[in-house]
Amino acid sequence: MLKNLKSLFVVVEEDSSPAATSQQKSTQAPTQRAEPHAAPARPSAQAAAGKVTAKFSDILLGALEKNNVDGFDYLEFKRSLQSLEKMPMDESTRFQSAFAMAQSMGATPLQLITTANHYLAVLAKEEKDFEGAIANQQAKNIGAKQESFNQMEQSIKAKEEQIRLLQQEIQTSRQQVEQIAAEIQDTKLKVETTKNDFLASYENLVSQIKKDIDNMQKFLK
Repeated sequence: MLKNLKSLFVVVEEDSSPAATSQQKSTQAPTQRAEPHAAPARPSAQAAAGKVTAKFSDILLGALEKNNVDGFDYLEFKRSLQSLEKMPMDESTRFQSAFAMAQSMGATPLQLITTANHYLAVLAKEEKDFEGAIANQQAKNIGAKQESFNQMEQSIKAKEEQIRLLQQEIQTSRQQVEQIAAEIQDTKLKVETTKNDFLASYENLVSQIKKDIDNMQKFLK
């Protein structure tokens, strides 16, 4: 039954050829630079445009199969339309010819439209269920990673603040070291000057006393 349903609808599978892949890459949105305060990050990219795939088409057609209405309905009418596709007739004539066959099976326009809306409701439910599944996946996978991302960002900001404070402390300490080095140099100069003054005074007195001793030994006999 599923194979028969697939024959009623056009399902174009994704083109996985190298040319298509190259074109897809060339049409991706430009990457955005990270904010100045943030660490280097992977460039952001937009999701590729949606494509009709056999995987999801089979899932949706399977839902139609499970909810197939008994008797002659929209799906049987569509099959009649398909059988007339190769006939040389316009769209209006093709629909009217298919409906003539449907009437012989007891179908009415209201019945065909009602059953077609029934299948639309089936597909709408599948879409709602799919959206719910996607939301759960995002909460489970993306949510946890987003929380980890936020925590790491806060940690990075805190460490950046610590680095900034440490740099300030280093700068202050460097200034203090330079000031202390200057004070040490000044103190050394003062000590050396004091020492030299003492030695000069000492030599002056010693030389005078020695001269007096020499004179006393020379003149006092």
